[in-house]
Amino acid sequence: MNLLLIKDISERLQISARTIRYYEEKGLIAPAKQESSGYRMFTEQDAARLQTIVSLREVGMSLEEIGCVLAEMEAGDSEDVLHHLELQRAVLFSQMVEIRHSIETTDRIIAKGKEQAKLEWDDIYEWTASLRHAKKLRSTWRDHWNYDSYAVHHDERVESTQQQYGAYPSYRTALRRVLEAVHPQKGEKGVDLGTGTGNLAALFMKNGTEMKGMDQSIAMLREAERKHPGYEVRLGNFLAIPYDDYQFDFAVMSYALHHLTEDQKRLALLEIKRILKPHGRMGIVDFMFEDHQAREEYLHMLREEGRDDVIADIEKSYYADRSRLTGFLEEQGYVTKTEEIQKRLHFIYAVPVRGYL
Repeated sequence: MNLLLIKDISERLQISARTIRYYEEKGLIAPAKQESSGYRMFTEQDAARLQTIVSLREVGMSLEEIGCVLAEMEAGDSEDVLHHLELQRAVLFSQMVEIRHSIETTDRIIAKGKEQAKLEWDDIYEWTASLRHAKKLRSTWRDHWNYDSYAVHHDERVESTQQQYGAYPSYRTALRRVLEAVHPQKGEKGVDLGTGTGNLAALFMKNGTEMKGMDQSIAMLREAERKHPGYEVRLGNFLAIPYDDYQFDFAVMSYALHHLTEDQKRLALLEIKRILKPHGRMGIVDFMFEDHQAREEYLHMLREEGRDDVIADIEKSYYADRSRLTGFLEEQGYVTKTEEIQKRLHFIYAVPVRGYL
């Protein structure tokens, strides 16, 4: 067996002996020691393990996460290893989005400073308010829904709850409506956000459209990959979508936006706009009401019918006010078309104004 000294490993991997000892202290590597000299002796397997540690540190993984990955690799569990890497990619995209927003805000402050004779502290604080707010929204986002536990039976649940007060009312009708309105053209590329097991994306793929998908649930994504071989999916969330700028001709989503607060919805729509090409359009079907009055009228009807279960579901979710949602989209340069599929289920189609020119 070819044994290596710490200086050999240090030279091969271009890291310091001190760093190698640190990883040993943290329990990530355990080289044997010669009884006579006390020198650390590394096998080729130790070298490969250390190389993996260095590589994972390069992509920003914590030592704790690296320890989990190493254990899973030794156990031959490649799926769990991929899960950790996918989580890390989502984290990196979130950091990238925040850095870019910070740069944009800094540029605005510099531009304002050049316009004014003197920068005031209060002005700087005010100009960075939106940046702080967006950071807070991302940092406080949590997955409260545990969709991993629903993944295997998701499609059965969808089919069994399409009735008016079910969890997925008019499900098939709603998905078809999105496809019809978006009407993908040959050569276009789309993304299904909150893809679940890929049912909406599948309608587009059957139409010959290239689709990619994102979801917060790794189990849902695995099921989507199983059902639709070749469907590329990524782990992530609406507040930091793990795709580069200007990637897609359209974005679609179904039964997902009501998990976000109103402020989170706005941030999500800006993220969607970021990944769309300049002419990119959106198709959204979700739980919402036309406006506040329509919401109150619906809740009154439910009270009259004794449907406390439906009322509880509405109150624990974040059903959108459709008029406010479309108002925000129009502020962002979109023309919107809306349709009420059911009293609490609506469809929004949004196209940039320049798309009509």
